[in-house]
Amino acid sequence: MKSPVGAYDYMRRVHHPAVDINIGHTTDGNCCTTIRASRDHASESSSSSSPERAADDDTDFFTVQANDSQSSIGVSTFRDMTVSPSMERDVCLSPICMLPAELLIAIFAKLGSTADLRNCMLVSKTWAMNSVDLLWHRPLCNNWKHLLNVVHSVRKTDGYFAYHELVKRLNLSSLADQVSDGTVHPLSGCKRVERLTLTNCTKLSDSGVTDLLDGNKSLLALDISGLELITDHTLNTVAANCKRLQGLNITGCRQITDNSLIAISKNCRHIKRLKFNDCSQLTNDSIVSLARNCPQILEIDLHKCSLITDISVASLIANGSHLRELRLAHCELITDEAFLVLPNDRTFDSLRILDLTACDQLTDNAVQKIINSAPRLRNLVLAKCRRITDRAVSAITKLGKNLHYVHLGHCAAITDKAVIQLVKACNRIRYIDLACCHRLTDASIQQLATLPKLRRIGLVKCQAITDRSIMALATAKQGHSLSISGGLIGTSSLERVHLSYCVHLTLQGIHVLLNHCPSLTHLSLTGVQAFLREDLTTFCREAPAEFTEHQRDVFCVFSGPGVNRLRNYLNQETMRFFTADTFIREEGEGDIPEDEQEVAGLLGAAALGEGGAEGDGEDVDEDFLDGSDNGVEEQS
Repeated sequence: MKSPVGAYDYMRRVHHPAVDINIGHTTDGNCCTTIRASRDHASESSSSSSPERAADDDTDFFTVQANDSQSSIGVSTFRDMTVSPSMERDVCLSPICMLPAELLIAIFAKLGSTADLRNCMLVSKTWAMNSVDLLWHRPLCNNWKHLLNVVHSVRKTDGYFAYHELVKRLNLSSLADQVSDGTVHPLSGCKRVERLTLTNCTKLSDSGVTDLLDGNKSLLALDISGLELITDHTLNTVAANCKRLQGLNITGCRQITDNSLIAISKNCRHIKRLKFNDCSQLTNDSIVSLARNCPQILEIDLHKCSLITDISVASLIANGSHLRELRLAHCELITDEAFLVLPNDRTFDSLRILDLTACDQLTDNAVQKIINSAPRLRNLVLAKCRRITDRAVSAITKLGKNLHYVHLGHCAAITDKAVIQLVKACNRIRYIDLACCHRLTDASIQQLATLPKLRRIGLVKCQAITDRSIMALATAKQGHSLSISGGLIGTSSLERVHLSYCVHLTLQGIHVLLNHCPSLTHLSLTGVQAFLREDLTTFCREAPAEFTEHQRDVFCVFSGPGVNRLRNYLNQETMRFFTADTFIREEGEGDIPEDEQEVAGLLGAAALGEGGAEGDGEDVDEDFLDGSDNGVEEQS
């Protein structure tokens, strides 16, 4: 970017996470600004009320969704850094130099690269002061060279800006296997970090993490998931220093106990998002304390916290008027009582997501109470709650248009009657999993196919279904049936279909599905004999390394580009069939039998639907609990 104010008569070195930057002022006499600004301007306290994060911000656990933990880039941060009239020696300014700081910051924030921001810093001191915070609020630490540059800059005592005070987000997860206590010690001077992400930095211990936390009063979110060396000492440091904490992820920190979390609950009362997955030492004491002392909790994940019982669940719901997500997967001590004790005269309208996977002591009574208490649930997961029957599904129908995601895998007592009732009442379902519900027949699937927004369906081991179900999924939403004459009939919006071990399915039915689902990015057919052919499995993705030899032999999952390649291959084979058929007819060798004509017509209609978007790569499921994606569900 060219400076609008002419050539520099002197240069001043300014540091950037990856490069050194020079700033100067002009002497051309036409339009110039001479500015004096102390380093103190760059280190003024940041605003606690800040704009929403940008789209390219870190996607760690506390920023995947809209988050109240906001960054500190804001006008108030820079207002003290901008140049007042009394600091100007010359007033002959170009129009661009007369823009207020608020507008400059808004413009700079739209720039898409750090190189552009660096160039803005080269224009003038005013521009530098209003762009440096944008450049430094999240320094790039995705490789060792960049990290060394950041460390070098934040440790300098003679830099133009106090860079250690500008860092607001620090993410070292890209260097997880290289980061140790010695690595982070030079960064201990960054005491205004608001989001600290150390995911899977397994070499870090209490010593290194507490260096970063001690004295930090600004921290809003901390992710130390996968750090097995961390103990209560680290969380006690958080409790003593980080009163503004809103997000905490300690997934896999198995040495953490109730003691430090109770301290967190008493000192960090603004906490909103908590992930305690696989923290096996946690009990009701810490969870109840959090529920009572932190009324702003929005999300809490207690996956595999095996000591948690009904008391914790009831306390979280009863005290959590803002609670939106409650994940209790594999908390096997939970019973109906956790929900039956909830007051009858109160509803919890904020609750949107409830995951009760493998809470197999739950019965229909609990589900009925849940629906009455949380009538606006959007995602409900009851996978492996094997005591669930049609009565529970009937209760779920009361959610109506609110229900988007429902997982009933392994609820083997469910019948066609319940599923048909569910579809008629909840017509906005986008995802449904009915794996291992072996009582279901084509009648259920034909009804499911009418859902206008259905994107993903799981039917693993629903062994009673046939090609009739597949035809319905491909075409029912258009209100037409396939034309044997070969006419193209509409398309389906399905994206992911799980049909492993549906042993009655044929190649012809799946071919029709492929050509009428242009958005399809995942198709699992493990154990379906018609697809265990070498010419077809060549388009499959690799089986997981931990699979046995038998599991590898029957593994058949198509993802991303593999789906499109399978579609193209089957269409080419169909065209060869028709070419050979034409030749036989011309030679007068006789007619094809009626049953073969029907199959040929079906394949012809499918082939005419060839097309659709090429996959970008192996699809990654955005939803939770899609076990069949990696073959685990398919083998259970």
